[in-house]
This record gives sequence, C-alpha cells and structure tokens, in this order.
Amino acid sequence: MTGHTWTLLIILAAAIAVLILLINSRLRFHPFVALMTVSIGVALAAGQPVEKIAESLESGAGGILGDVGVTLAFGAMLGRLLSGSGATDKIARLIVDRSGQRSLPWYMAGAAFIIGVPMFFEIGLIVLLPLIFSVARRLQDTHQVKGSPYVFLATPAIAALSTLHGMVAPHPGPLVAVEGLHANLGITIVVGLICAIPTIIIAGPVYGRWIAPRLDVHPDPELVAKFTGPERPDKATDAAAPGSTPPTNRVRTGWALTAVLVPVVLMLLRTLAELVYDESSPVRHVLTFTGEPVIAMLAGFLFALFALGYRSDMTPDAIRSSLTDSLKAVAGILLIIAGGGAFNQVLEDSGIGKAVESAASGLHINVLILGWLLALLLSFSTGSATVGIVAATGILAPLAATGSSLHTALLVVAIGAGSIGLNYVNHAGFWLVKESFGMSLGQATKSHTAIQTIVSVCGLLMALLISVVA
Repeated sequence: MTGHTWTLLIILAAAIAVLILLINSRLRFHPFVALMTVSIGVALAAGQPVEKIAESLESGAGGILGDVGVTLAFGAMLGRLLSGSGATDKIARLIVDRSGQRSLPWYMAGAAFIIGVPMFFEIGLIVLLPLIFSVARRLQDTHQVKGSPYVFLATPAIAALSTLHGMVAPHPGPLVAVEGLHANLGITIVVGLICAIPTIIIAGPVYGRWIAPRLDVHPDPELVAKFTGPERPDKATDAAAPGSTPPTNRVRTGWALTAVLVPVVLMLLRTLAELVYDESSPVRHVLTFTGEPVIAMLAGFLFALFALGYRSDMTPDAIRSSLTDSLKAVAGILLIIAGGGAFNQVLEDSGIGKAVESAASGLHINVLILGWLLALLLSFSTGSATVGIVAATGILAPLAATGSSLHTALLVVAIGAGSIGLNYVNHAGFWLVKESFGMSLGQATKSHTAIQTIVSVCGLLMALLISVVA
C-alpha cells in the first residue's frame, strides 16, 4: 500500500474513534450530530476541496433519505395501524392459543416473527408484552414451566424481533445496507429469511428452554396488571399497550396477516419477475414498479388503512393522530440514517473507500467477517445498531461492488447480524427488556444481551455457510 493509502486509513480509524467518543463521552452528542461533525472532519483531513464538502453532505444525506426515509415512514405508520387496530394482538393470540405448553415458545417465536416484519424491535416487544404477561401468569399459577415463565416466553420473542430488525429487509437497517451496497432487494430478503429461521430457533426456543430455569424473574405486579388488566390469570385481555383501549374484535385475522405480508410479497415478486421475464415484458415492468420498496410499503399501508384502520372502532381523527405519533417516533432514526448517508458519501468522495478496498484485498480478510466485525464494534461502542450498519456499509461499499448478487446480499445479512450483538447498557432495547421484566443487570445480561449475541453469531455463521455452499 502507498503512503497516501495509509494516511487515509489512519484518518478513517481516527474518525471512528472520534465518533465513538462524541456519542459516549460526557458530551453525549446525538448520533446524527456526531456523524455530521465527523464527516466534515474526515473531508477536511482527507484533503477534499472545501467547496465540495457541503455538496457531499447534502447528496449523501438526501440520497439515503430518498431511498430509505419514505419507506421507513410508511413502515412506521403500517406498524402503528396494525397495533392500534388490534390486528397484531389477533395474530399473536391466534398463534399462541393453538399451542400446548411444550410448543408454546415455538408459537411465541412465530407470533413475534410475523409481527416483527413491519415493526421495530422496541415497538414489537411493547405490542407483545400483554400477550407474554397474560400467558406467563397462567403458566406461573399452574406451575407448568420450570423456572421463570416470563423468560421462557420472552426469549423467543426477543430472538425473533431482533433477528428481523437486524437481518431482514424491509427493516430500516438492512434496507440502508441494501441501498448502500446496491444489493438486490428480493435476493436479500430471501437470504435474510433463510438465515433468520435457524437463528431464531437457536437463540429463541432452544436457548429459552435452557436459560429460563436459571433466572428467577418477577415483573412488577402493577406493570403486569397495567398491561393485562385485573382479570383472572386464565382470562386473556386485548390490551395492545398500557393505557390503550381494548382493540376491536371486528378486525379479521386474515386481513391482518395480509397487511403484514403485502410489502414483502410485492418485493419478492419483483425479484421473481426479473429472473423469469425479459426486460421488454409488461409483466416485469409492472412487478418491478410495485416491488420498489417505497411503492410496496405504500401499498401495504393503504391496504391496512382501509382493511384495518377504517374497519376498526378507531375514528378517522384518532387514526390520523396515531399515524402522526408514529412518525414522531422514527424522526430520530431518520436523522441518524441521514447522518450515515453523509458519512458514507464523504468516505467515497475523499477516496477513503478505495483505500479500504485496497487494504482489505491485501490482507485477504473474508469480507463477511469484516463487515460483521465492523458493525459489531460500532454498534457496541455507539449504542446504536443503525450507526453500526450505516458506518460499516459506507466503509465496505467499494468491496461489494465487485461481488455477485448473492455475495452482496450475504454481506447485508452479515453487517446486520453484527449490529445486533453485544446489545448492552448503552442500547435502549436493553433497558426496555430489563425494566419491563423487572430484571437485575445480571439477569438482563444473561437474557437480552446473550440472546442478541447468539443471534449475531448465528447470523454470521449462516451467511458464511451459504457463501461456501452456494
């Protein structure tokens, strides 16, 4: 490597260190501000012309928001409609009510898997808490589970939600990686799902059955009552969130399942059309259009709006207010994504991306392992899985340009898996799990942190396995 390449790599290492310092020091910079500040510093240090720096920041932030931001907004509103109308509650209870005690963790994982497709980890867990609490109370009273029934049920839910959140598009993290690495969305969804299923099984029902007898967890009774109501433990409630009104029973489960699957099916049909039909085919043109992420998410949202929102007991004004609140909830994530886009663009325009490509090719490091490790360290250091994904994507984008569609999709999965691991005290999800279930710091580490790390490692191993077999 040349001296200039070494200089650019040192600048990159210093930038990552400063980014971590700004977010974790007493300054407690918001990740968006930290990313933008570091981006300017990198551009200046790398010798990028001053008059081009603002252009890089604007094009990077605007480009990623144009690709991902609108899709994320529709996803947030879709998730809120599913929750507010009682659709997610119907899906979860339908699955769990058909299960026995031994199969209950598997059905809980299935419920979380379906609900987790359009929802963030934290939102999905809050939606599932009433179900987890009400079923756990019944198990606790009947002594059907050895150890904590709350851990027994929460483990598969956490595993499924976190796996989808990090490894499967159209979640924002994987979607950012798809756009940044120019991966095929349909192939990435298929690969992500293939990697996700065994990962969820190992980190969910399997690990849950082992860890539940070893943790004595008892959530605050007042919190449990707030989620489930004062009814008898054997009587299920329909509360979707604390303080919410019971969701309507008019929402049909079939409509709820369809609303969840519409965006994913449209995106997969696009990939299938590109494989089956030639470029002049009208069918391919139609499916390519409807399979664009922003169009697919809009279609899923509109379907849910009419099939679930207006058919429920919610008034149009209540629906509008709820959707507005859902957009407020993702505003911070949108800003982080914008900052990550600016950072990635600066890395490309300053030549640092090519320096990374040159260094990696000389070291002969497996790019999947490198992507996983970068995302893992950045996520653990900054407390943000999104920061881990966007930064690792920007660093490795030049390496993905020369790979096949399958290899690029596997890199998206590996980066997403890395962003999930070592989820500890500087992550919001850690505290949500800890406080919701009344855990000590050690209990939360043995459950939540361990689950997320198992998901991370299994996701990487699955990606490596597919890369060897395919």
